[in-house]
Parts: sequence; structure tokens; C-alpha cells
Amino acid sequence: MNKLVARQRLVMTFTFFSMFFGAGNLIFPPFVGAQAGSATMPAAVGFIVSAVGLPILGVLAVTFAGGFDGLARRVSPGFALFLGVAIMLTIGPCFAIPRTATTSFEMMVSPFVPASYGWLAQLIYSCVFFALAFLFAQHPEKLSKVLGRFMGPLLLVLIAILFVACLVHGIGTPAKPMGDYFANQVTRGFLDGYQTMDLLAALYFGIVISANIRAQHIDDEIQVQKETAYAGLGTGVLLIVIYGALSYVGAVSGAISAIDPAKDTGATVLTNLTSSLFGTFGTAFLGIVFVIACLNVCTGLICTCATYFHARFRSIAGRTPSYRTWQVIFTVFSFIVSNAGLSAIIKVSVPVLSALYPIAIVLVLLALTHTMLGARFPRVYFWTVLMVAVTSFATCVSSLAVVFGGDIAWLDAALAALPLQQYQLGWILPAVIGVIAGIVDKRRVTPAGRDL
Repeated sequence: MNKLVARQRLVMTFTFFSMFFGAGNLIFPPFVGAQAGSATMPAAVGFIVSAVGLPILGVLAVTFAGGFDGLARRVSPGFALFLGVAIMLTIGPCFAIPRTATTSFEMMVSPFVPASYGWLAQLIYSCVFFALAFLFAQHPEKLSKVLGRFMGPLLLVLIAILFVACLVHGIGTPAKPMGDYFANQVTRGFLDGYQTMDLLAALYFGIVISANIRAQHIDDEIQVQKETAYAGLGTGVLLIVIYGALSYVGAVSGAISAIDPAKDTGATVLTNLTSSLFGTFGTAFLGIVFVIACLNVCTGLICTCATYFHARFRSIAGRTPSYRTWQVIFTVFSFIVSNAGLSAIIKVSVPVLSALYPIAIVLVLLALTHTMLGARFPRVYFWTVLMVAVTSFATCVSSLAVVFGGDIAWLDAALAALPLQQYQLGWILPAVIGVIAGIVDKRRVTPAGRDL
């Protein structure tokens, strides 16, 4: 077979979408709409640009660079290994995978269980949840049969029902913009799009999608790359539609019941809406949506992490861990972490993610401009990533100090001097300096300043 037919491409698109779309993707857009109110449209546009545009660009950049390792090795082999492991642990067993179980538990089970039995209910729920994810993830090349053909479409149907209910109800008088969305809604939406953290996942989800495509008897690597790109673009279209619908859902919810941006979340926004429209049934319905979304993403992350570590670490202490061994390790570790609670996971994960995300962004941008920049000035990769890494990891250290009840005054003062640091974009100026340094470095080592 030379290429996939339309039906197979649709299945791959649903598979890719299901791997991306988890709890965070479900709660952030409504939170944007609830806060932006009458300014939901520009806020949603900003959110979609970063929450959809960056991840899909990441898929395309990595696919045509020959994989994440091929891209990261343009900096150095050691950097490729370090960043790869760091991303895998972050989007995998340390934060993202445990969060899928904890979030879905709080939406589906917690509202119906007495607080005194909460810990026991969470233990039982997470055990069942990870057992199912383990079962689905045993054969990553067959993931499309589970996610693409069943769970992905079912999730879309559930979201469509919620959206239609909001259309029937009507928005009434939209609330006025509040909180972070009181002004500059496009910029705020763009920044909040980072919270989905899909760009980090995009750098590696192509591994599993490529395996599914090869399982359809596509042997030509160029065609595998093209089919992966098609699936990524299709996923982008689905995400734009879903995020637009969920932002409207949030605006409707905000008009029905006001929220407190300081303490409420997107889950609160959705709960307020479904309780108002459907009562107890609505709460259960919302819980089902969360369970499906979280189980989809959990399965995809276990597949991706196990595949990466199986390929990267062929031998450890003289032994050769199998794919299933890695799968068991990540599943069990995630099960343990998930019982620490959602609040603890989020508090620690946000600073760590803030260190990795800027690095991922500049790698993607460098890959997309490789022909006119990186290919002519190879040292641009090293210097740009170095400058951004120093800034982003300093921000991470500062944030972690706050999480644990302290502060580093001199570091905070130094970071505050960076332009746009108040928007978490302080890494932009160092990135520009890194590009300039990379060009100068290239010219310095080339006779007469000529390009190689």
C-alpha cells in the first residue's frame, strides 16, 4: 500500500486527537470563556493560536526533521537525551499521567462519595483506571482500534451534546470580562493556551502515530511522514472546532453563574453549567466526559513513554527491559503519584513545565526556519537553546521556591529585569540574543565570513 485511504486517515486523525485531548483541554477553554464573557471571541482566538497552532507546528517540525532526536541533536547528542528524558518524565509518570486519574476522579466520583471515604474511593478508582489504561496500552500499534474507532468519536459526541444544550439555552446577557481577562484578551488567551502543554506531547506523539501508520502496511518513510502530517493537520481542525465550542460553553456558564477567577477552575465552570441545565444527571454526564478524555490521554502517554524508553535504553545493568516492563513501571509509578492529590501535582508541575516549554518552542521555530537559518548557521541551535534554557530554568527555580514557601530575592529581581517576564515571556530576549550569537559564532569560525 502506497498511502492511506480517506477512511484510514480519518481513523488516524481521531487517534491523534484522542491522545491530545485530555482533562486540561476540556477545562481550560470554558474557563477562558467564563472569564472573558463578552470578549470571548478574541480570547478564544488567542487561546487557539497557542493551544492548537504551536502543537501542530511541533508535529510538522518534528516529523520533517526525522523525529525529535534528529531535531534535538542539532543542539548536541547529550542535549537530545537530557531533554527527551525530561519531557517524557514530565508528560508521563511524574505529572501528566497521574493527573489524568486524579482529575477524572474528582469530576466523576468525588461529588457522589462522602468526604470521609474519599481516600479509599480514590485508591479504588485509580486502581481500576490504570488497569484499563495498562490493558489498552499493551499494543501501541493497535491503539487506533481503541481510540480512533471508538473513544475519540464518542468523546466528540458527548462534547457536541453539551454544546447543543448551550445553543438551545442561549447565552442571554454575557458577563463582563473579569480577572486576567479584564483587558488584553487576545494576549491572555494566548498565554493560557500554554497550560494545555500539548507542544511537549506533540514532540513525541508522532512516535505512536507512525507505528500505527506502519501497521497499515505503509513502508515508505517519506509517506509515513506525510501521513503523520495529515493526521496532525486533521487534529488541528478538530481542536479548533472543539475549543471554539467549549469557549462558548464557558461564556454561557459565566452568564448563568458568576465565578471567582482567584479560586474557581474550568471544572467549576462546567459543573455550574451542567448542574443548571441537567441537575444531578448533568454532573454524572460531565464525569463521563472527563473519564473518557482522561483515559484516552493516559493510554496514549503510557504508550509514548514506554516506546521511548524501550528504544532509548536497550540495556540497563546488563538487562534488557521489554516494552511491557517499561509500561508496568510507568503505570505503577503513576498510580502511586496520583494518590498524592490533584492540588499537589499541579503545584509542582507548573514550574517544571515552565522550564521546558520555552525550549520546546524555540526548537520548533528553529526547525521551521532551518533552511534559511539553522542550515546556514548551525551554531544558532546551541546558542539559542542555551540562552533560553538558562532563563527558563532560573524561572523554574524561582517558582519552585515559592511553591515550597520561600523565595530567592536576587533571582526574582534579575528575572524581573527581563522584558515581558510579567507575561512569562522573559525568554524571548535571550532567544534573540542566542540567534545573534549563533550567527556570529558561525561567521567567526568560517574564513572570510563565508557561509558553509
